[in-house]
Amino acid sequence: MSIFGDQPTLTRLPITELGPRFGAEIHGIDLGSLDDEQVLALREALVRYKVLFVRGQDGFDDAAQIEFGRRLGEVTVGHPVHDSGDVAPEVYSLDSQDNGFADVWHTDVTFVERPPAISVLRAVVLPPSGGDTNWADSQLAYESLSPGLRTHLDTLTAVHDGTREFGYYLAQRRQGRGNLWEGEVFTELKPVEHPVVRVHPESGRKGLFVNPGFTSHIVGVSEHESRGILDILYAHLTKPEHVVRHRWRPGDVALWDNRSTSHYANRDYGDQHRVMHRITLRGDTPVGPGTTRHVKAERVSI
Repeated sequence: MSIFGDQPTLTRLPITELGPRFGAEIHGIDLGSLDDEQVLALREALVRYKVLFVRGQDGFDDAAQIEFGRRLGEVTVGHPVHDSGDVAPEVYSLDSQDNGFADVWHTDVTFVERPPAISVLRAVVLPPSGGDTNWADSQLAYESLSPGLRTHLDTLTAVHDGTREFGYYLAQRRQGRGNLWEGEVFTELKPVEHPVVRVHPESGRKGLFVNPGFTSHIVGVSEHESRGILDILYAHLTKPEHVVRHRWRPGDVALWDNRSTSHYANRDYGDQHRVMHRITLRGDTPVGPGTTRHVKAERVSI
């Protein structure tokens, strides 16, 4: 029985669970030739398992990755700030030779009003060893907190700010003009507020929605209290029992739900080359427990 009830479509995919509640591998499929029921099953599996790994996609290039993304939802531009360079506008290239690292726990692009719902990442160039990626289950982390702390967190709001990570890049390398995102050209990184606890628009489950990469502080408390609360949440979120780790091979593709995960790419491969190409799918405005009555109305279609 899945979180959606009895869903026979999930049986259309050969799924191997990586843990009792988080992470799965899907075997023996070609992402470029799925039928409609398999795409539906993949979407359902993504909400249920939060991160999926598909190996053996050797012919999966940028064009195929973008087309696959369009079958799942609305593909965004690759990044609000970063120049796409010599790849398609929908692709964000993380190249270790151009400071393309992700070695801080984060959830993709939470510094905008409507962060991406889903990310799809494929390995392009891999180092001989190292460069694994880790994902943390923010829903399991929330559910394993004490009831009293959960009740308090349900009332809190946090500020997300992309300036620390991308402010210099936008000002210097892009001369203050980023990409078209949600109908507007990014010319500055304005902090935004999101609930500390996010209600998933499809499953209805609660999860922590703060991350060290972009969350600057909690609203309405002192700096000391904010730092203390966030440090507790980050340490709890990334406990080993909340994390799955993927060792990349050529042809691997990973899909994850940004509404229920954070991730971290190990930077342990020295000066060896690592290139990953990511696309993201349009998301919705994060909703907290205090406004759950609006969740179904604002559901994003993925």
